[in-house]
Amino acid sequence: MKGARLLFIDDETGLLDLYETAFSREGYQVCRAATLEEARRLLEAGNIDLVVLDIRLAEESGLALLHEIKGRTPGLPVVLSTAYARYQDDFSSWLADAYVVKSSDLTELKRTVRACLEPRR
Repeated sequence: MKGARLLFIDDETGLLDLYETAFSREGYQVCRAATLEEARRLLEAGNIDLVVLDIRLAEESGLALLHEIKGRTPGLPVVLSTAYARYQDDFSSWLADAYVVKSSDLTELKRTVRACLEPRR
């Protein structure tokens, strides 16, 4: 869904820059947050169509935010993106709509974002 507003939450600013550049070129509106506090503020403001969330955020837990998001807005798609494939088997991550292992090749993440947005048309 072109024009959808995506929120990327990751403590690696270089990765946020990559996401912003790549997904803006695809026609998405990109919001970004490096902390849970920033993410919560953007989520409360509304108008987010999908969240891409890192599991490990410095000293904070992306899984805790996942639970908050699904508790408040269960229909909001959340894609977990992490460098740690082992979390895919962690039951606390099962609330996510999809799971992608981080890579500099964004092909899988782009495909996953499109698939998660498709039902919202």
